[in-house]
Amino acid sequence: MAIAITLSEYLERSGMEYDVVRHPVSQYSMETAELAHIPGGRVAKTVLLEDERGFVAAVLPSTCHVQLSVLRRDTGRSLRFAREEELSELFKDCEVGAIPPLAPVYSGMATYVDDSLLQEADVYFEAGDHRELIHMRTDAFMKLMAGAERGHFSK
Repeated sequence: MAIAITLSEYLERSGMEYDVVRHPVSQYSMETAELAHIPGGRVAKTVLLEDERGFVAAVLPSTCHVQLSVLRRDTGRSLRFAREEELSELFKDCEVGAIPPLAPVYSGMATYVDDSLLQEADVYFEAGDHRELIHMRTDAFMKLMAGAERGHFSK
């Protein structure tokens, strides 16, 4: 599998510069960082949450964990971790567990970016499979994430 079609088309339309970084097959974001020889703080992982109002994407460094209580407080929602099997319908061209942080492109879902991710000059994120990452400057990434809320919800 290559870059997810939806993601690839969006990146091309955006005009933002990016590189594709190939790496051995991995299942977890920290493993991906290690196999790709990238500091874990530069690899953005996407954690999907849900409640009765729908899905929410939380984007944070692979070295961190979501503080669900903080997101619940900040959003006023009763969020819980989404089950992966529910996500295949939303991200049809992505492998399970390899969801890009550009969730609004897929479903228009609310997205939250942890500020700690923005401390790096560049960022890497899943391309829709377990073998490739998208690499771009953090300022370009944030332009793509213009509709996302920012906050500090990771530990």
